[in-house]
Amino acid sequence: MLRRNLLKLLGATAVSLPLDWRLARAAPGPVTSRVRPGEPSWPSEAAWKRLRQSVGGSLIKVEQLFASCAQQAESADCADLRKNLRNPFFLGDQPGGTQVSGWYRAWTPAPSAYAVKARTTADVAAAVNFARIHNLRLAVKGTGHSYQGTSSAPDSLLIWTRAMNSIELHDRFVPHGCDVAPVSAVSAGAGCMWIDLYHAVTTQAGRYVQGGGCTDVGVAGLVQSGGFGSFSKGFGTAASSLLEAEIVTADGVARICNARINPDLFWAIRGGGGGSWGVVTRITLRTHDLPENFGGAWGVIQARSDDAFKALIAHFLGFYRDHLLNPHWGEQFHLSPDNQLEISMVCQGLTGDEAQAVWKPFFDWVRQNPDLKAEGGLHAKVVPARGWWNVKDNPLFVPDDRPGAPPYHGWWTGDQGQVGAYLNGFDSLWLPAALLSPPDGLATALFEASRFKAVELHCNKGLAGAPEAARRSALDTATNPAVVNAFALALIADLQASAYPGERAPDLAAAEKDADAIAKASAKLRACAPDAGSYVSESNYFNPDWQNAYWGPNHARLAAIKAKYDPDGLFFVHNGVGSEGWSRDGFRRVPRR
Repeated sequence: MLRRNLLKLLGATAVSLPLDWRLARAAPGPVTSRVRPGEPSWPSEAAWKRLRQSVGGSLIKVEQLFASCAQQAESADCADLRKNLRNPFFLGDQPGGTQVSGWYRAWTPAPSAYAVKARTTADVAAAVNFARIHNLRLAVKGTGHSYQGTSSAPDSLLIWTRAMNSIELHDRFVPHGCDVAPVSAVSAGAGCMWIDLYHAVTTQAGRYVQGGGCTDVGVAGLVQSGGFGSFSKGFGTAASSLLEAEIVTADGVARICNARINPDLFWAIRGGGGGSWGVVTRITLRTHDLPENFGGAWGVIQARSDDAFKALIAHFLGFYRDHLLNPHWGEQFHLSPDNQLEISMVCQGLTGDEAQAVWKPFFDWVRQNPDLKAEGGLHAKVVPARGWWNVKDNPLFVPDDRPGAPPYHGWWTGDQGQVGAYLNGFDSLWLPAALLSPPDGLATALFEASRFKAVELHCNKGLAGAPEAARRSALDTATNPAVVNAFALALIADLQASAYPGERAPDLAAAEKDADAIAKASAKLRACAPDAGSYVSESNYFNPDWQNAYWGPNHARLAAIKAKYDPDGLFFVHNGVGSEGWSRDGFRRVPRR
C-alpha cells in the first residue's frame, strides 16, 4: 500500500476534533447514575457558557411545544403553533417537537434542559464530550419521528442534528480504504429527511435511493433501524444500501466506518437501532437505476357477511402468494372489523398494461361475487417514476406551505392521520411466507384478529419475494434475520387526536380500551407465528422479549459491540442495545435482568 493511502486510511479511522481543554477531563470511575438539574453535580452556568462558545453559540434552552400558549394564549407564537400543528415538517423544526404526542402508559413528550443545534461534526463531538464529562443524560434527535419516544428525554442534553442537511451526489464513490469498484451514491447529513434525498436523487438526477415511505422521516434514523420503504421488495432495506458513515462515539471521536474501517460499528448501525451507538453525522448510500414507472393498485372491498369476509381474506392471500410476492409489489392491505379489505399497494418496473393484467383475475373475481362490493371501484395504474415525489404535481401530497419552506417539501395525504397523534397502543410481527402455503390457517387468524382491531399487512416490510441479492444484503446487517423469510409486517395499532402537554389531556379510557383490543388481536396472530420477530421502529413499547424480537441471534453480537464503544451507556434509548443495564428513564444503572 502506498504511504499516502496508508495515512489516508489511518486518518479516516478515528478523527479527533479540537475541544476546549476544560471539557476534556475524564469522569472518574464507572458511571452509576446521570445528573439532573438542581443536583450539586449539575454543570455550572460557566460550564454551559463554555459549551455554548465551543459550539458557536448554538446551545439553546428547550421548552415544551405549547410553552408559548401557556405564557400567552393570544401570542403570535401560539397562533403559529396551532396553525401548523398538523404539519410534520413544522414539528421537526421545533427543538421540543415530536412527531407523535405520546403513547398511553409509555411516554409523554418532555423537553430536554438544553439542546445543541449541531451544524458540524465538531459541534456534535463537543456536546458528546460535555455530556460524558458531566454525567448528563444524553438524547439525540434529527426529526423527532420516533413512535418509541427515543428523541424525547426530560432533564437531558439534546444533540439536535436537524441543521446538518447537506447532500452530495457521487458518480463514482469508493468508501475510504476499500478496494472496490466505484458506484453511484449519495451522501447526506444527519438532519436530512427522505424527501430531501428523493428530490435530489430521483426528481432532479433521475436515479433511485432506497429510503422510507414517510417523507419527513430522518435519513440517518431510518438506516439505523433497518429502513423499509415502499419499494423494499425490489431494492432491499436502507441499511443494506449503506456504504459508509461518520459517527461520533461516546469518547467524542468522529469515526469513519464502512466494510473495511471499523467494520463492527458499521454492521451495528445498519439496523442495530438508532441512538445506541453514537451520533451519526453523515451517511453515504448506494443509488440505483430508476425504473421507468412507479404505480399502484387500490380499492375498498366490502364483504356482506362474516363468511364472505373469511373467503375474501383466504382468496386474496392466495392471490398475493401467486401474483404479488415478487420484487415488483409492495406497501399494504388492511382488514377491518366491519369486514372491509382495503388495498393500497404500489409497484415498480411494470407498464400500465402489465400492472392491470396482474390484478385482472382478482378484480374480476370480486366483481362477479354477489357477496362482495367494491366501494369506489378497483384500480391499477402506473406513472413515470421520476415524478413520484414531485410535490408540486402530485395531488396525493400535502405541501409544506410555510413561508420559506423548500417547494419540494410535502407529505403523503395518507400519512396525515399520524401527525401529532397520541398512540393508544401498537404492536407488530413479521409473518413468515410459509404461512401462505396454504393460506387457510393465516386467513382464519387474520379474520379473528380483525374482530378486535384493524390489521394492516405491510408487504414491503418483509423480504420474502425480494431478489436474492437484496435478501443476502439484509442478512449482512444487524436487522433480525427473520425479515428475509417474512412476506409482510403485520401492524395492529390505534390512535387518537393529538394530546401534547398543554394542548389537551388524552382520553385514557379510550386508550385503555384500544390497548386491550390490540393485545387480543395480536395474540391471535402470534398463535400462528409464535416466534415472529418485530421491526424496531414500529413495535410494541412493552414487548418483554424485545432483544429477540428486534434482532434475534444478532443481539449477542450487538451487545458486545455496545460494550466496546460505549461501556458506560452514554447513549441510551428505550429498548435499545445495552438499555437493560439502566432504569427506564436512563438515569440510574441497575442490575442486569
